[in-house]
Amino acid sequence: MRTSPAARIRGRFTLPGDKSISHRLAIFGAMAHGETRLTNFASSADCASTLRCLQALGVKVVRDGGSVVLHGAGPEALQAPAGDLDCGNSGSTLRMLAGLLAGRPFAATLTGDESLRRRPVERVAVPLRAMGARLSSIDDRPPLRVEGGALRPIAWESKVASAQVKTAILLAGLQADGETSVREPASSRDHTERLLPLFGAPIVREGLTVSIRGGASLRSVEMAVPGDVSSAAFLIVAALTRPRSEVRLDGVLLNRGRAAFLDVLKDMGGDIEIEVTSTEAEPVGTIVARSSRLHGIEVPADLVASVIDEVPILAVAGACAEGRFSVSGAAELRVKESDRISALVEGLRAMGASVEERPDGLAIDGGRPLRGAAVRSHGDHRIAMALAVASLSASGDTEIEDAECAAVSFPEFYEVLAEAVA
Repeated sequence: MRTSPAARIRGRFTLPGDKSISHRLAIFGAMAHGETRLTNFASSADCASTLRCLQALGVKVVRDGGSVVLHGAGPEALQAPAGDLDCGNSGSTLRMLAGLLAGRPFAATLTGDESLRRRPVERVAVPLRAMGARLSSIDDRPPLRVEGGALRPIAWESKVASAQVKTAILLAGLQADGETSVREPASSRDHTERLLPLFGAPIVREGLTVSIRGGASLRSVEMAVPGDVSSAAFLIVAALTRPRSEVRLDGVLLNRGRAAFLDVLKDMGGDIEIEVTSTEAEPVGTIVARSSRLHGIEVPADLVASVIDEVPILAVAGACAEGRFSVSGAAELRVKESDRISALVEGLRAMGASVEERPDGLAIDGGRPLRGAAVRSHGDHRIAMALAVASLSASGDTEIEDAECAAVSFPEFYEVLAEAVA
């Protein structure tokens, strides 16, 4: 795909539903009794993978655009799939469904595309084995075979802060006899703890520990999914880095664990206004971002885990800022959809940025003029979108290989960007 520089970025937008919340609501709805009705469900290919897997497990799913209805009959109604469960590119689908399947009395195999089959799965398999399920992978990579059954509760001390692993353990714990707890070394995304109680699940949060008591029967819910805040990050940085620009994003998720990148951008000098309009289950509101004179910073160590998905677009902001931008403690980026550290360094260097690659991050001496270039997304949606935003500030056109992979998370991205540029 060929992209061109933009004089300015302007517009008011409502974004598709948040992916992390959509995944969870679909899985929880499949475990509940009754019809769970969701509006503004994520349009991403990843969330479509979750719905397809649930259908393969016998759940009736009716989708009409952004509206999704799941006809749940409890986890006991789930059926053994006729074939492998294809999670596509979605690590969220694979890891969270592993927790659901651990408690079911049948075998199922979770797999996905080439990229997903390179991502580690033992971090979720190990605690589920401790609960009594049998799981097997190939050298810590999918396919992941899950042979579920009767589970025992555990008190799990996690070595890494991972919302997906935490969710998998809690979903398994919901099917165990007794109380299951997960303690993390640092806070991870708390969507599961916020949303499961809406379905009637007995969740208790104490500091870094989350507990659930097994045996509860979940009830169905109706909910509008807030706009995806990770998708918002690309439009926000586009507006901050171009002159005479302003974007207004309505109905966006403002969960602290997901919107920490806004603090980073504000610390860089970003002119960003936030208004919370609702706090039911999840905080939701409006974000306004305007042209700003950005300066580089070292991303605070205590925020790295919270902004790990936004590092690619924060790096673009760093390349457009004055001074040095750096992030460390982000080795997790090496095992995402691509090696995001390597992919970012390659792409930004091709566009003229001065970038230092580190084992667990990168450093950018910002302020150098960017130029259009031929760059690669490496099949990674966040890399493709980050480089597209960088191209808006470059001189000359940029050719992004496999730019269409943005559909994994934000199918409307290029359409929205074109509207903002017009």
